[in-house]
Amino acid sequence: MSATEMPLQHDVQALYSEHHRWLCGWLRKRADNRWDAADLAQDTFLSVITGGYADEIRQPRPFLITIARRLMAHRHRRQLLETSYLEMLAGMPEALAPSPEVLALALEALKQVDEALDGLPPNVREAFLLAHLEELSYAEIAARLKVSMSSVKQYLTRANRHCLFALAA
Repeated sequence: MSATEMPLQHDVQALYSEHHRWLCGWLRKRADNRWDAADLAQDTFLSVITGGYADEIRQPRPFLITIARRLMAHRHRRQLLETSYLEMLAGMPEALAPSPEVLALALEALKQVDEALDGLPPNVREAFLLAHLEELSYAEIAARLKVSMSSVKQYLTRANRHCLFALAA
């Protein structure tokens, strides 16, 4: 371990030991169960570690809450995608239903698309989901988002390009 990594490791260890239990309790009040809360807490600290900015945190609890809320929203969005896909599959005749392997691959692909959409503005992401999951027309998307059809076209172009580059990387 290099000399520059030692202070960061110390900062993360201190942050974790001082705030992990509190963060788990905060998340337990908002998550579906304690296991999800524990996973989200771990993901929050993993985000701090991978971000490499533990030594720059001035107010740990608000900072951790911000990360945890983002992760909860991301998880909720992914669960909505999975639920939508599984509901669509449930309506299919059994003979046409995919195998468990194909289902697992499809859910993994949905997860990758969701991660690709993560960095996009809400309207762009919403337009993409409405177009591809609900198969709405530009006019229907424009009405739902209360924007012009040209905005919808721009949103979808941006989202499709963003996903293409993100999934190719």
